[in-house]
Amino acid sequence: MRRLFDFIVSTLVGGLLVLVPLYLAVLLLLKAMASLVKIVAPLAKLLPDWIPAADILSLILVLLVAFVLGAALRTRLGRRAREQIERSFFERIPGYALFRSLTQQLAGQGRENVWKPALAEIEDALVPAFIIEEHDDGRFTIFVPSVPTPLAGAVYVLPPDRVHPLDVPFTEAVKSVSRWGSGCKELVAAMKT
Repeated sequence: MRRLFDFIVSTLVGGLLVLVPLYLAVLLLLKAMASLVKIVAPLAKLLPDWIPAADILSLILVLLVAFVLGAALRTRLGRRAREQIERSFFERIPGYALFRSLTQQLAGQGRENVWKPALAEIEDALVPAFIIEEHDDGRFTIFVPSVPTPLAGAVYVLPPDRVHPLDVPFTEAVKSVSRWGSGCKELVAAMKT
């Protein structure tokens, strides 16, 4: 009964971690479009009535602003501004730095050495895990994800002889966890000796 409850909770949490940001992004997009309808209304009147021109033009304007902002953030000045905003505001939000790091790893842009795939010895088994940090005394803080939800799980501090780093991309380890362990054969083969 406990395993069923854990499965239901971890699956629900994993689904919410995908659904909530997606839902909020759509709401934010719709709110931005609604606020721009008055601005694009004169241009929309030039188009036929059967075309939802105000909605289409406001969507295009929102996407254009997002593109220009994204391009500006790629400049040196934009990167510095983003880093300053993150340090002064976003990093004060609990869990922000961890989720930013995770999404960067998923996108293949991880610059930090976190969430490194590993196999950890828990009881008498090897379990897929991610190295979160290495301690000064050599021990590791690891995160062992729940199957099939890689964003829910347990945290352990283990000695180095029980943590085996893997020579695989982060995304391969996440895929294995998401597919109920399918692909663990490759993880074991990639275990560093």
